[in-house]
Amino acid sequence: MSENAADQLFLGRQPILDRNQQLFAYELLFRSGSRNFADVTCGVQATATVIANAFTELGVEAALGNCRGFINVDEAFLFSDLLELLPRHAVVLEILETVPPTPAVIERCIALKAAGFTLALDDVVQLAPEYAELLALVEIVKVDIQPLSRIELMQLVMKLKPMGKTLLAEKVDSREQMEQCLKLGFTLFQGYYFAKPTIISGKKLDHSQVSLMKLMGLLLGDAATSEIETALKPEPGLTINLLRMTNSVGSGATEKITSLSHAITVLGRRQLQRWLQLLVFSAGNPNAASNPLLLLSATRGRLMELMATELQPGDNGFADQAFMAGIMSLMPALVGQPIAEIVAPLGLTANVRDALCEGSGPLGALLRLAESSESGDIPLLSAALETLPGLSPKALNRAQTQALQWANSIGQEATV
Repeated sequence: MSENAADQLFLGRQPILDRNQQLFAYELLFRSGSRNFADVTCGVQATATVIANAFTELGVEAALGNCRGFINVDEAFLFSDLLELLPRHAVVLEILETVPPTPAVIERCIALKAAGFTLALDDVVQLAPEYAELLALVEIVKVDIQPLSRIELMQLVMKLKPMGKTLLAEKVDSREQMEQCLKLGFTLFQGYYFAKPTIISGKKLDHSQVSLMKLMGLLLGDAATSEIETALKPEPGLTINLLRMTNSVGSGATEKITSLSHAITVLGRRQLQRWLQLLVFSAGNPNAASNPLLLLSATRGRLMELMATELQPGDNGFADQAFMAGIMSLMPALVGQPIAEIVAPLGLTANVRDALCEGSGPLGALLRLAESSESGDIPLLSAALETLPGLSPKALNRAQTQALQWANSIGQEATV
């Protein structure tokens, strides 16, 4: 694989949640723009270098925060010396189902485990006798739930449980599937099921969400500071957090900030608007730092903002609109209402509204780019990039890691 070919690899990610539905890890996927599979088959050394560089040049380890990164490992990559350059505390080596359990493979896995690596076995749908020795070495068993009936899944879990392994359900597409796996004893769940909206007719926003949406409307309408202050006063929780965040940010202030108007002035409307958008997702959630929907919305918004800056450097207005479109696109999953009903009272610009409701315009193209990068759908991702001249897979990968790192950092702040 040439350097140019390596630059055409996409970095994908899929979230892995724990039993409390908090973010636990990401599976990191390195896929070629020309083939929809992990590109570890065309030049083992080159691909290993790409993955290793993701942790050095792109800063993937920092972007993961407290989460771990699951990395696909085929037979060739398993024996690559570069594998041992990966940060063993930050990764889980996911042995693909295509790896034959030969004596050499078993010996290599024993050595990697002794070196401190955590091993997982991928795409398990049955317990073949020849995999018994390899199964004994791994800590995590990933079960592909899609091809299995409920009875088959139950029977497989009953065989795995006595082995004391951590069971991970992958390809979880709905909350119903997650709840079924939860009852069976799975402890980890992989998929974007948590971001799929369940539209509930007549559902209303709770009080804190209504207050936040009203404040966002005031900011979008360029309301006077006094109006924003008046809207904040009946919300002690928001007020306390606003003052706390403004004081912690510092902003070069030499004295403590004690009034709302002073806080709004020091923080700035742009930062205040972002803070409110993210608070919508964390309202009432004491674990905002590991709230998967908050982190996904923050990552998507920041990714779209960075890509907008690549497309139109110096245009802060376009970047702000991209950030808002990314954040708002996940509101249906949060509140159980159609996006058109959510945005109707907010006074959004036509660009943002059209992107959210119709998927049109440059912001709509950026939204498709962000969504396809999350799902790992390479044909959609390639198609989205083609509609945005000037953006490359390399730029997208860099922006993804920067967005993840930013989302992890703000997760601590967005707690009501």
